[in-house]
This record gives sequence, structure tokens and C-alpha cells, in this order.
Amino acid sequence: MYLVEYIVGLLIVIVTILSVLFILVLPRQPQGLEKMTVFVNKSVHFTFVALSRIARNYEGKDSILAPTAPVALIAQLLFWAASLVLGFALMLMDTTHSFVHGLTQALTALFTVGAVHSGGAPNTALDIAAGATWVVIVALQIAYLPSLYSSFSRREALVTMLESRAGSPAWGPELLARHQLVGITDALPQLYADWEQWAAEVTESHTTYPVLLLFRSPEPWLNWIIGQLAVLDAGAMQLALCPSTAPSQTRLCLRMGFTMFNRLSSSLGYPVDPDPDPDAPIMLEYSEFASAVEKLSLIGFPMERSAEEAWPHFRGWRVNYENSAYRLADAFTAPLAPWSGTRRNLRAGVVEPKRPPHRAPAGLAKYLSERPEVVNPPRDHQTRTWMPSRRKPT
Repeated sequence: MYLVEYIVGLLIVIVTILSVLFILVLPRQPQGLEKMTVFVNKSVHFTFVALSRIARNYEGKDSILAPTAPVALIAQLLFWAASLVLGFALMLMDTTHSFVHGLTQALTALFTVGAVHSGGAPNTALDIAAGATWVVIVALQIAYLPSLYSSFSRREALVTMLESRAGSPAWGPELLARHQLVGITDALPQLYADWEQWAAEVTESHTTYPVLLLFRSPEPWLNWIIGQLAVLDAGAMQLALCPSTAPSQTRLCLRMGFTMFNRLSSSLGYPVDPDPDPDAPIMLEYSEFASAVEKLSLIGFPMERSAEEAWPHFRGWRVNYENSAYRLADAFTAPLAPWSGTRRNLRAGVVEPKRPPHRAPAGLAKYLSERPEVVNPPRDHQTRTWMPSRRKPT
């Protein structure tokens, strides 16, 4: 009599269990049924983004957005619970003869020891199945959390280290400038190697567990998207300005870096051009690039090419990752660092990284006069606007 309801309920339970297995157990990018859970994560994210509009400054918005990931995890668990309750309630209608009674029995079987049978004959087999299924899901979720936070910690460790190297928020030219100012340009090859490894780990973890995208850095002005963009811009500038002395690790870092940005953008549904034209225009303007090159020149950064000669080479590298990086930075409300696009959710202008003052013992004061002062003047507005588009590249 209730065969159709039983079949529909069974399908809901099976789909929910498969979704749990794909999300929590199978290390693979969500493709089919498990995308329902990704939809839950997106809904939570959009809700928090809407709430963050009440904040007037970036720090306030970051505080509102900070709980997005934990709330998404709870919403994910509640979604699975609601699906199982609905599925088992439909299956129990064959014995309860009432959806309301089936719902009551499914709820109590899922969340308590035993079940309430308010109508019809008890169905012990389904009661046990409902309770056991929920216990297994909760156990898997508990085991899932350490993996998430382990990936989060590994991601943030290198981002935190970048604060002293590239400023806060991070910026590619600032990274090169600081290494030149303190005479540690020999550390750049290892930095590029570390970020190549970092990008590979983030690509694997953040496409496998999409909820990691919602975890924000502990400090408002530190951000993994901006950090990766700064490293890629520094590498592209070094290859464009001094190709013969740029370390070999730079190319490997760039390749893995834009692969990461493109795969993450693709997993979120944004169109990605896998083979862009190196001569295609980019949103960063030549004047901004030339200004950064001039600052590097003032501190004695070694250059083999002028800004005009280096620009086509820099543009040829940046075209591989600029669109994807800008989309991700906008989608997850990253700090408005230089060369990082615009934000629909932020009204303030670009924030330049602050360089700490150089301090030394009084006996070395005479050497400080030989160090040229480099000032990053703040800009009150964006020089170029950008709005994300889901149109496929032509």
C-alpha cells in the first residue's frame, strides 16, 4: 500500500549514506551526489557574506565571516540528519500508516536509545538501522575533524611565515624588496620550493574537502589566497626582470601555483582557460607594474631588463593565474591587497603592506644612512575594477 513511499524513502537514505561516504571517507573531489553537501556549504557561506555587509571595515567583516566553516560543518551534519529522518519516516509509513507517526518514530530511533511507536506496529529492523546509521555518521564526522584541522594548520603555517617576508597583506614586489634590503635573496629558491609543495598540498586537500575553503586565517590581514598570489607575482617579476639569475625553483612554483588556483576555481564552477594566450591582456595595468619595478630599482634589486622590456614576460606569466586568483579573492573576501583585484563585499581602497622600521644599535647608525628609504604610498581607490563572471572563455 505504501510501496512508493517506501521506495522513495529508501532512495533518500541510500543517497544520503553515499554522500556521507564520498565526503568523509573517499578522498576525492565532489562530483555527483556529494555535491548536495557542497550546496549546503555554499548556502552557509552566502548567508555569512550577506551578514558581513553590516560591518563597516574589513576587520569587522572578517570577524563575522570567521565562524563560517564551523557553522557549515554543523549545517552539513544537520542536513544529513534531516535527510535520514525524512527517508526513514517514509519507509516506516508501511507500519505506522501516518507520515507524522513515522517522523516521530524515525526521530526517536535516530537520536535516542529506543524509539517511540505512536501508531501502528513497531518496525524494529528500521529502528535499529536508523540508530546504527546515525552513530556511524557521527563517528565518521569526529574522525573527519582532525584531518580538516591538520590540513588547515599546514596551510596557515607557511602563510604566517610570509608576514615577515612579504608584509601584511602580502604583496609580490614587497617580498622581493624585503629580501633585497636585508641581503637574503639567496633564500628565495627555498621559499619558491616550499610554496610549490604548499600549493600541491592545498590543491589536494581543498578540492577533496571543499569546506576547507571556508576556514579563514587566524589574523585578519593574513590570507592564504593573497599569500599565494604574492609569491606567484614575486616569481613572475623575478623571471621577467632577471631571467638568467632567477632560480629554477621559480618556474616550478609558478606552474604549481596557477594549477592550484585554476583547479580550485574549476571546483567552484568558475570557467577556467587551461591554455591562455601569453599575449592576452591582463587586468593589472602596466603603470602599476612599472611603479613596482621603480621601487625595486631604488633599493638595488638586480635587473637585466627595464620595466618596458619585462612587462610582456610578466604578463605572459600572470595571465595563467590572474582571473582565478581574483575570483577566489573576491568570493572569500580576502584582504584588499595590491594587485589582487576588487571585492564586491568591500568598499575600502587598496591596503599597502606596512614595512617595519629598520632598527640597529647606535654604533651602526652611520650605516643606516646608506639604506635608501622605500615608501609605499597608499591608494584611495582601485585603479581598475573587476567583477567575476561565469561566462566560458572564448
